[in-house]
Amino acid sequence: MSFESFLALARDAGECAITSDWMQGRSTFGGLSAALVYESMAQQVPADLLPRCLQIAFVGPVDDTPLRLQSDILRQGKSVSQVSGRLQQAGETRLVMQGAFGKARESSVRVESPEATFKEEPFSIEPMPYIEGVIPAFTQHFDFRYCTAMPFMGSSDTSLRGFVRFKNGPQNTLAHLLALIDAWPPATLPLLKQPAPASSLSWTVEFVHPQPKLEAGEFTLYEATIVESHQGYGHTRAKIWNQAGELLAISQQTVTHFA
Repeated sequence: MSFESFLALARDAGECAITSDWMQGRSTFGGLSAALVYESMAQQVPADLLPRCLQIAFVGPVDDTPLRLQSDILRQGKSVSQVSGRLQQAGETRLVMQGAFGKARESSVRVESPEATFKEEPFSIEPMPYIEGVIPAFTQHFDFRYCTAMPFMGSSDTSLRGFVRFKNGPQNTLAHLLALIDAWPPATLPLLKQPAPASSLSWTVEFVHPQPKLEAGEFTLYEATIVESHQGYGHTRAKIWNQAGELLAISQQTVTHFA
């Protein structure tokens, strides 16, 4: 199934099952799981309430059995509504999300977001090949161009930078942007010298509004930095831009790695 087909099911039915081409080891690609819950949550609020911040907890692996989405309004204020969402399988919660959706307001405070400072061009970089059975299955749906080291190369660089886009179809919704952000591996993995299990434990995404355009076929620019990492847990922060250098979102993750 295509990414758009899954989003349609999240909006209309609230139930679906993930196909094998969207798996990430024993679990579904986290960006798809998060996008499904977000799409369910977005149906709870009017269109003038824009998602400002999402807080996501990956509670357990999401497998290929039928899943159910549930979303509720926690509080509906004058300008901001708090919404919660859950992904459940076999009666167990596998992902929890809380989102703040807020109206635009007049303000005397205006600070422009930083522009991207990438010197590289995506088409001058060889795309990461998809090798079945070697890299996660979901990566076959994305076009990656790494500016820094790939996972498990024993790098000493504490940042991860590159370009990514969907290979096919539109990518102009915030659900698509969630998937594009989470498509990247944890920024700690390039420091490892050999393959090891890793996953996201928690994830916070803050969207910039008014949201700059992101067209089909356009690359997003991604730059993540390791803030700290000890005892198998890493803390990373990232910014994501469109090809015009306009900031789209800010991301922060707590990641685990077993090496």
